[in-house]
Formats: sequence, C-alpha cells, structure tokens
Amino acid sequence: MRGYSTRDVSDLIGLSADQVYGYVKSGLLEPLRGSKGEFRFSFQDLVIMKTARGLLDEEVTVRRANRVLRRLKRDLPGVGPLASMRIFVDGDSVVFRRDRSVWDAESGQGHFDFSVGALAGQVAPLTRRYVEEAVSDADYMDSDAWYNLGLDLEDIDPEQAPDAYRRAIALNPESADAHVNLGRLLQLKGYAEIAERHYRRALESDSAHELALFNLGTVHDEREDHTEAIDLYRRAPSIPDAHYNLSRIYQIQGNELAAARHLKRYQELVQ
Repeated sequence: MRGYSTRDVSDLIGLSADQVYGYVKSGLLEPLRGSKGEFRFSFQDLVIMKTARGLLDEEVTVRRANRVLRRLKRDLPGVGPLASMRIFVDGDSVVFRRDRSVWDAESGQGHFDFSVGALAGQVAPLTRRYVEEAVSDADYMDSDAWYNLGLDLEDIDPEQAPDAYRRAIALNPESADAHVNLGRLLQLKGYAEIAERHYRRALESDSAHELALFNLGTVHDEREDHTEAIDLYRRAPSIPDAHYNLSRIYQIQGNELAAARHLKRYQELVQ
C-alpha cells in the first residue's frame, strides 16, 4: 500500500495531525488504509489539504472553507494531470486554470493561489522513495496499487509513470484505465501506433470507455482520418474536448450547423 502518511502531510502542508483527522472525519478526505490500519493519502488529497491550509491562512470561515473544499474534491477527478494546473481561491469561489481551459471562471485574482506543480516538486522525494520501496517489495503490489502509483507519478515524475502502468497491466491485462493512461503517455512521446494498440486493448475490456474512445479518436484525427475520428468522438459525449474536436472537424468540412452545435456543447461541459 503506497501513498502519503499523516506525518508526510503535516510536514508538507503544515496542518496538524488533528486537523488532518478532522478532514477525514468530515468526509472531505477518504484515504486508503495501510497494512497497520494507518491512513495513506493520495496526491489529490494533498491538493485538497494545500487548499485547506491556504483558506485557514486567509481566515476564511469553516463553513465557507468546507464548501470550497467539497467543490474542489468534486472537480479534481475530471481535470486530468494536475501538475500544470493552477488553483485560485477568492472567498467561496474556486477557479481552476490549466492551459486554455477554465473551470468556474472568475477573475483569477484571489486571496491566495498556488501552482500544483510547486506542490508536486515538494512531494517528489517522497514519491521516489515509495517507488523504490514498491520495486523492492513488488510482490505485495497488486494491479490497482501500481495503477494508483502511476497516477501520482504523472504529476511528480512522469518519466517513471509508464513503467507503473506496464506493471499494472502485467498483473491485470484487463485494466482498461492502465491501458488508456499508458497509451496517452506513449502518444505524447510520438508513439501513436503503440498507443493505438493500448486504446484498442482498453476497448476490448470496456467497449464504452469514453476516454479510450476519445484518445483513439485523436490518433485518427492526427492522421486526418476524419471519418473514423468523428465516429469515435461521437461515442465519447461526456468528454468536452471530443465536442471541441468535432466542432473543428465539421468546420473544416464546411458543416457550420454541426460545428456550432458541438462548440456549444463543449462550452456547456466546461462551465
């Protein structure tokens, strides 16, 4: 079982153990348990607690702070890799910015802000230590544990993340999420054909896996195989960028009505 201990959290974030336990008791944090029953926190948990510490420093009321943290917890799973994201908090409003995407758009001028990348740098030594421990006692790591480690590594040490996903797949070849994440990292490095194999393998395990469908669509999109890309994007209706890409393709094809419809849907999903 990997993850960050309560002491790790206290040292990194500056919250007391009692404060951390309080967030667990309130349901804001749902850590896993280690072999001795101890809490093991994820990187996303650290992001939430970093925000909590910033709110406390700005003397935000407990009720308002909890509302902000619950919104943050709700939105974090959908924003993709966290290291490039910035979080702005202004009272009870939270603004997420990553690349050109904005969630809960506000002015971005908050009482405090922080880069998740900076937090990633602080956490990196811990994660590297966990990787070393994982390799030394790999027999105790199951597929889910390797997959979760891969998620953390994407934000902390992305060069090691593919190996974690490969280990997850070796232990469970049906792990669609591991195939998708490994494929995405390979595609970013220019290995589109290998990435395509992983996306198709994910779809063999879960034919409705929208992220696999979307990512496979981007492979065909890059090849300018727009017919296949359109079909794949249309099968991923809950992914905003699928609609954005559909809008772009339809614009190229001169289908102004379809382009406008998908652009509108994209805007609705990212609000």
